[in-house]
Parts: sequence; C-alpha cells; structure tokens
Amino acid sequence: MPILRRLVLSLAVSLVLASLAATGQAEVKNIQNIDVGTPLARFALLKPGTHRYLRYLKTGEVSQPVDIWTREIRFEQRDGQPQMHIVQRWDGVFPSVTTRTFDSWFDLQTFRPHTHARTSEKDGKRTVEGFVFAPDRVTGMQDLPGNTQKDLNVASNEPTFNFETDIEFLQALPLAEGYEARVNFYHPGGSTQPQRYPFKVTGSETIAGPAGPVDCWVVVTDYNMAGEDTKMWFAKGSQLMVRELSAPHGGKVLVKTLIE
Repeated sequence: MPILRRLVLSLAVSLVLASLAATGQAEVKNIQNIDVGTPLARFALLKPGTHRYLRYLKTGEVSQPVDIWTREIRFEQRDGQPQMHIVQRWDGVFPSVTTRTFDSWFDLQTFRPHTHARTSEKDGKRTVEGFVFAPDRVTGMQDLPGNTQKDLNVASNEPTFNFETDIEFLQALPLAEGYEARVNFYHPGGSTQPQRYPFKVTGSETIAGPAGPVDCWVVVTDYNMAGEDTKMWFAKGSQLMVRELSAPHGGKVLVKTLIE
C-alpha cells in the first residue's frame, strides 16, 4: 500500500505540474511584442472617416470640459505610394483656450510612422514642431518652416510607433480575452525615451455609447508607472475606442469619451 500511495501521489503531482506548465504556455502565447514593420492583425478595421472625443475632468459629480479631439483617418498617395494619413485637431477650453493640429503619415498594414507635424496656438503664439521617424531614432524635420524641434535627435534601440496616434493603433490589434501586447511608443518631442508599454485585455463590459449600449473589450495599462492605471473600452467588432478613464489625481479623473 505505501508504494501504491506513493505512485498515486507522484502521478497527481505530475498532472498538476503539467497543467500549470500548459497554463503558463498559454499565457505566454497571449503576450505579443508588436514590432514596427509587422503587419497588424486587424489593420482592416481602420476605415476612412472622422471621430470626435470629449475630454473632461470629473471630481465627484462635477465635470469640467477640457477639450474636443477631432481625429480623421485618410488613405492617400504620398511620394507615389499609398499611405495612411491621420489628421487631428484639438480645441481646448481649459485651463486656457488653445488649438492644436497634427498631421501624421504611416505605412499601410504595419502602421510604421514616417512623419509627424504638430502646430499649437495659444494666447496669440504659434508653435510648430515636426518629426521624422527612422529605424534607430526620431529626429527633427529639417524642411518644415519654423520647426522648433529641428535639432531633436532621440536614439532608440528599435523602431518606435507614434504615441500621439495610439487610439487608432490599438484599434488594429487582435483584442481578445486575456490578450496582452507590449508596444514600443515615443511621444514626439517628449522627455521620456522610446520604450515598451503593456496593454492588456482584462475582460468585457457593456457601456453607454453615442448611439446606445456598446459591448466592449476592456484594456488597461499603467504606462510603466505603478499606480497610474488607465482603463479603455474598445467596441467589439469595430474595435473603435469608446471611452477612457485615467488614474485619479487629486480627486480628479480625466475622462475621454466618444461623442460621434
């Protein structure tokens, strides 16, 4: 009997270890490093058209409008090649009246960024910034008149995606239960160096949308800062982002919500 019990116990332990190993392998398979130049699984979900988001600060029951983001996707010819063109306009009212416009170009299928231009207008002052994405660095655009970022030269140990078009980028990933992606992003002109950020699907929720309830994938990230969790809702099917909530700061939560 002791020998039989030992055999049964050994078999049970082996089965448990095998199950844990299989689970671990499944989890690893669900984590994807998205590399610049690799076709995105659901790039076809990106359609020509315009969407608008309202951003506001929420403190308890009080809401303070911040700005409205207009984001348009186009598919156009540039230098004789078909490319994706994303054009944005941010109209701000808080803490001051501002206007920001963005002009960004990308390869089809892979979302590899080429150039990014940003113009800001505030208190009668106009600031122009332009950037070029290369495989090993992001530099200032040399031929853009008045470019205040002309001397920028930020090295990267791998090609990086453009952080100011993350909403559209995440829409093109194969979102599913348990899916996690690690993406190298850089905010053009920002002080933070290019780095990999985690984006994980934590489940599903149905939330209110512009035209009624929307069944969504819930995606979270901490932007590599503990306690800075941001939660996003992407509509199943179109994978269009419907809402985003940032981590609270001083009792305030920044909300971004699709309005059309």
